[in-house]
Amino acid sequence: QVQLVESGGGSVQPGGSLRLSCATSGITFRIYGMDWYRQAAGKQRELVATITSRGSTNYADSVKGRFTISRDNAKNTVYLQMNSLEPEDMAVYYCHLKRGLLDYWGQGTQVTVSS
Repeated sequence: QVQLVESGGGSVQPGGSLRLSCATSGITFRIYGMDWYRQAAGKQRELVATITSRGSTNYADSVKGRFTISRDNAKNTVYLQMNSLEPEDMAVYYCHLKRGLLDYWGQGTQVTVSS
């Protein structure tokens, strides 16, 4: 059974940092690309960052230079380091895996950015 479990969300002031983690199980983690998405209240879910099985990364323009996605294949975990957080970054953050025709999502972790 595939499981994705996010952690690390919380409340920070603008300019602060958070590190999100997504622990996976039930898959051969090292062979899959992983993504982070976010969904703000009243908005559609959007892709934030992607990392391939080989470690290549891609980012939404809104987070380039501030967020870093990484992976630890030994721990079956993908991370999202978020720096210089802005109020616009406030959302529920989800990790995502696509395996064949199936999409897997974690339960989400809330990130609040407010002074």
